[in-house]
Formats: sequence, C-alpha cells, structure tokens
Amino acid sequence: MQPYLKPSRFVDSDHPGVIEFALNHRGDGGTPLEQAVALYYAVRDKVRYNPYVFSRDPQTLKASHALEAGQSYCVPKATLLAACARHCGIPARIGLADVKNHLATPRLLQLLRSEVFAMHGYTELFLEGRWVKATPAFDIGLCEAFGVLPLEFDGRNDSVFHPFNRDGERHMEYLRDHGQFPDVPEEFFFGYLKQCYPHLFQGEDAPLEGDMRSEAARQEHARPPENNHPHENNRPHENNR
Repeated sequence: MQPYLKPSRFVDSDHPGVIEFALNHRGDGGTPLEQAVALYYAVRDKVRYNPYVFSRDPQTLKASHALEAGQSYCVPKATLLAACARHCGIPARIGLADVKNHLATPRLLQLLRSEVFAMHGYTELFLEGRWVKATPAFDIGLCEAFGVLPLEFDGRNDSVFHPFNRDGERHMEYLRDHGQFPDVPEEFFFGYLKQCYPHLFQGEDAPLEGDMRSEAARQEHARPPENNHPHENNRPHENNR
C-alpha cells in the first residue's frame, strides 16, 4: 500500500496548500470513510470543472495546481482528491478511462472533433478493506447548468457517473478502462491523448479559452420552452404495457 500513501510528482500530498485544504475539509468524522466522503464533496464543489484549462504542461496535472487555479478538469481534480486522502492516511490511486456522452457543449465537441472523451480521470480510495471509485470532476454548479443530478459518494459504493440525466436521457457511458496508477502516467496520458486528438498537439500549447459553466448556462437558456400539450401527460409509459 505504500505507493498509494506517499506523495508523488502529481499527487503531491506534501504540498502545504494541499495539506491545509485536506485538514480544513476532512470534516469532524473520525473514520477514514467519513473523512473520504467529506474530502470528495470539497474537491467536487470547491474546484470548478473547466476542460478549457487543459494544457500540455505536465505541471498542470498536479493536485496543488488544480487547487491554486480554482478550476481544472477531471484528471487534476482526481489527483487532488487522491492527495488529500493520502495526507489523511487513506490509500488512493488514479484511474483513467474513455467515456462517451460526457458533459459537453457543442463548442467543446467541435474543439475535440469527437464524442469520445479519452483519459477521463477518477480516484480510487481504499476504504473498509476494498477499493472504491470516486469521481469528483463535475461540481454542483455545472451539473445544475446542464440539468444533471450531481454525483454523490457514500464511501462504500462506486461513484463513477449516472448513466441517465434528470429527464431519463442516456448520459455517460464508460467505453474503456485503462486501469489504476499510483500517479498520473505522464507519457502514457499525453501520448494517448495525442493519438485521439492530434490537432490539439499541433503548434504552441495555447489555452483553449472558454468557461464550461457559462456555455452550459447559455445553452440551457436558449432551449425552447417545454411543450405543455394537454395530452402530453397522457402518453402511456413503456413500463405500463
């Protein structure tokens, strides 16, 4: 378990800012599970999710960088949760997977040129004798803007993402799990992303520029009003055949 408890290059659990954040947000609970749950919600909601801050600079993968920036994407947020957990004596590691139907705006999909989000990051925490998945990526404000329920975590059940949104529409699907790692595998991470999105690795490492939550809010505001046809609610449900 030692590799999952000690500080590493990106899971920099010995960084003063990370230590302070962990101590301030692990809650009053005395058990590792209670502390892990409290840290999950702190990372989820106190660091905004914004994929436009992606950079080819490896330094941006650090837990401390996500904390200092106040916004990041899934992988650095996963490293931040792992770093906080390690400081509190909870073994933690990084998981990477390819997903489809990821929270996205038309502009983001246009930039990626794909509906598949490669290298989506999550955290695995060792609690009560087993590894449990936690995904602190999408903050509650972003979920509200998209009309998606925020992802909860109880420390006992895997928390990856709801397969459906509030309206019952298919949401996220995991396509390929790349496994779990003591630290972000830098060469594999960037190399795989370059294969999936070669256009993002051409020229200078310029920021993509954008704010996910603002785009989602504008998208929601631009939706036409719901059709309140008098017979709309009288449609038979599939389960009532």
